[in-house]
Amino acid sequence: MQGKLLLVSVLIFLFVLLMNFLIPHEYEAKASFHTPKEIAAFKNQINVIGAGEYFLHSSHCRGCHGFDSAGVANIDENGHSVNLFDHWQSTMMANSARDPLWRAKVSHEILIDPSHATTLQDNCTSCHAPMGKYTSLFHGTAHYGLTDLAIDSLGQDGVACESCHTIGTSVGHSFSGIIPYDTSGSVYGPFTTPDVGPMQLYEGYTPVYSNHMNQARVCSSCHTLVTQSVDTFGAYTGGIFIEQATYHEYLNSRFPADSITCQTCHMPHLDDPIVIANGFSSLQPRYPFNQHVFAGANSFMLTMIKNNKTSLGADAEDWKFDSTIAATNSLLRNNSIHFNLQLDSTANDTAFFHVRIENKAGHKFPSGYPSRRAVIQFVLTDAAGDTVFKSGTFTNDYRVVGENPSFESHHDVISQSDIPQIYELVMGDVNSHFTSVLERAAVLLKDNRIPPAGFTTTSSVYDTVKISNDALSDPDFNKVNLVEGSGVDYIHYRVPLAQAVGSVRVHANVYYQSVPPKWVDEMFTFNSAEIDSFRIMFHNADQTPLLIASDSIVNIILATDRNQLIQNAIEVFPTVSTDGKVFVKSMSGYSIKHIDLYNPEGKKISEMNFSGTVTATSVSLPPRQSVYLMKILYGDKVYCAKVIRQ
Repeated sequence: MQGKLLLVSVLIFLFVLLMNFLIPHEYEAKASFHTPKEIAAFKNQINVIGAGEYFLHSSHCRGCHGFDSAGVANIDENGHSVNLFDHWQSTMMANSARDPLWRAKVSHEILIDPSHATTLQDNCTSCHAPMGKYTSLFHGTAHYGLTDLAIDSLGQDGVACESCHTIGTSVGHSFSGIIPYDTSGSVYGPFTTPDVGPMQLYEGYTPVYSNHMNQARVCSSCHTLVTQSVDTFGAYTGGIFIEQATYHEYLNSRFPADSITCQTCHMPHLDDPIVIANGFSSLQPRYPFNQHVFAGANSFMLTMIKNNKTSLGADAEDWKFDSTIAATNSLLRNNSIHFNLQLDSTANDTAFFHVRIENKAGHKFPSGYPSRRAVIQFVLTDAAGDTVFKSGTFTNDYRVVGENPSFESHHDVISQSDIPQIYELVMGDVNSHFTSVLERAAVLLKDNRIPPAGFTTTSSVYDTVKISNDALSDPDFNKVNLVEGSGVDYIHYRVPLAQAVGSVRVHANVYYQSVPPKWVDEMFTFNSAEIDSFRIMFHNADQTPLLIASDSIVNIILATDRNQLIQNAIEVFPTVSTDGKVFVKSMSGYSIKHIDLYNPEGKKISEMNFSGTVTATSVSLPPRQSVYLMKILYGDKVYCAKVIRQ
């Protein structure tokens, strides 16, 4: 069989050489992208996949789908390189088998349950080193572990080109690393009528068009993960736990109906016509073109791999890592959530605020590996610079102040300092105790991650993507008037203001943590080469949570220094205005000097200054029907009033 394949390759090669000889020289000079020397060198690098092999290393793809030195292929209309190899090489996909947390976590799980070492490694390498694992499986060797991976360049290539492009058309019905690979020699792509000759000649694959490469299901085999639960003695309970279910979260959203797929965000389209392979003058440009940037949410780990790339065996240049990190942070900050802060009202020395968080992604926020979390920070300071109220702040080692040692429940209303809101999935063992040991996960202690728009508890896949009861009981968590699917949560803050002096400032932030310290505490009580290596990297890393959204309200009087206030010194009427006119009158003989008007969000929308002796005036409210706040300076004192425009 191998001899026949070699004979066919040689015949095709001779045919190509003959055609090149017969083509007139003037035509070749016009059409060729590269010099004759470059083309000759390229054609001498034939290394067809051998019989009985199923995958090729990504280096085989680099020649055609990497950087084009002639500046013709793999560039956009502005001449910028968008080649597939350079974008992919510095992603978590490319480095999935080098991920030091993954290696340490596999080692941790083995130390917890040594009798399960074979099963654990087989399951984990299925997605993190799929080409190595499945080559071993197809060759009849069932087990593939970290020792095998250490000496296998295919496995170390992570989720590389053939890891995805040889997935068969039946994908979408098996999960947890069960990948339906097509072993016929086909390599699937998203473009119709592919030019099959070059890839057949140089690599031994046959390009085939299939629309499943444009569909979310091509990602499904690894992005829903179900584990078999064990008790604290390592015995299987017969139960399961949904560790990750990003694909099923997507199915329980409006995104499929809107024809938005995983690729839409993580492999953003270019409408520019792109010549997708170097050195072939006959290729027609293709579009839309999926950029292979694979931006996710784990810039923390990308930075760690970049800073330790020699010891981890990552060979992408720093500028590539920097580009992927920038794309990752941009996705988090610009395409994950809408976030805003509003002042609702003040009454009885208490201010009422809320923050609104809308999930813009097609899956829960955060999604994926259960270490990931989003922390909402809310801080109110007064004119003296003193902190009056705080929630969601961090210690010097980036732990959340006030977090329950077991796990922090979901909150709808927060009325005390140091009670934080944390969006996360929390695993519990058979005794309902917090665990970071994936195999021991048996019960869902918490999942208040914000669902995507369109998410409902009546979906056929809801049993795979459940919300914990603490969030389900929140009347405005993914609900509007009890109707599900908003993809929004509101947190309400009730802030006592008795100690506040003068004007106050409120800042609200959303911080993202890929690997919070709490997640690795349990693992760091163990020792192995992988754990010890990751521990050093982790402690040397910048663990600062990533700020992805913020809003603020500044310079607004919410409470008054009682020593300065004269009872009934200012009269404001009517407090409910139908025509937008509100009158202000000094009842104490003090002149009115200044009036600020604020909208319901606490933003100043107008101001009035007065000179001389002014004891009465009128204020025009905006046409919008709403509640407004007025700050009135009279003499050296301040008075606040709430008025309503009907």
